[in-house]
Amino acid sequence: METPNFSIEFFPPKTPEGAEKLRATRAKLSELHPKYFSVTFGAGGSTQQGTLDTVLDILAAGEQAAPHLSCVGGTRESIRAVLNQYKSHGIKRLVALRGDLPSGYGASGEFRYANELVEFIRAETGDWFHIEVAAYPEVHPQARSPQEDLQNFARKVKAGADSAITQYFYNADAYFQFVDETRKLGLDVPVVAGIMPITNYTQLMRFSDMCGAEIPRWVRLKLASFGDDSDSIKAFGLDVVSQLCERVLAGGAPGLHFYSMNQVQATTALWRRLVK
Repeated sequence: METPNFSIEFFPPKTPEGAEKLRATRAKLSELHPKYFSVTFGAGGSTQQGTLDTVLDILAAGEQAAPHLSCVGGTRESIRAVLNQYKSHGIKRLVALRGDLPSGYGASGEFRYANELVEFIRAETGDWFHIEVAAYPEVHPQARSPQEDLQNFARKVKAGADSAITQYFYNADAYFQFVDETRKLGLDVPVVAGIMPITNYTQLMRFSDMCGAEIPRWVRLKLASFGDDSDSIKAFGLDVVSQLCERVLAGGAPGLHFYSMNQVQATTALWRRLVK
């Protein structure tokens, strides 16, 4: 098969040791030639400096980087300053998100929704940035209905988003259905499939409960049956997720965005399956 466009996500490390480890991880994953690496943005802007530092490390290594930018805690003045900083470093791609309020966090800032943030970025910077937004094939956990969620996505696209990255999923039909519904609304932006490797059952269950991603019953039962046998969990997870990737690519997905969790092995193993 042709090599699709794909990207890899990191989160900013919190310690110098973590930063060194991530450099080694990024160097290994660079051998797969991703289109870019994205770097997440902490709740309430808690990792804003970490995001920038990680992005600058990636740029210094000659790779493309896309920082995440969140509404949470942001003012027009603070977001304008961040945008100018990214522009000054030649960064051309952003992932614009509403973001989740951390527990106990008060005011959400001047931007309530991602479409407002996208609109502001466009007004401030024109077409300088390629703006990615989030999409939820299985419906955002806080949306009141699938229809409302789809309209929220439409608002982000109409505000100026260039493309979208989905929340991870394990049901390809949910992805295809979502894309079909966006096309019926006249939205023609590429919708890249977000992919979460399966390496740890407990961690996967916790993440999925938080973000509303469904783990099919047969997958959950199989993973649970392995207990603490991590090798079997990883082998089964590799089979399930590589088949998912093959199916969405064959069905027309423009690319894959791997949630690496700052690890090398799972993303590399998946990629080797896909380009065999």
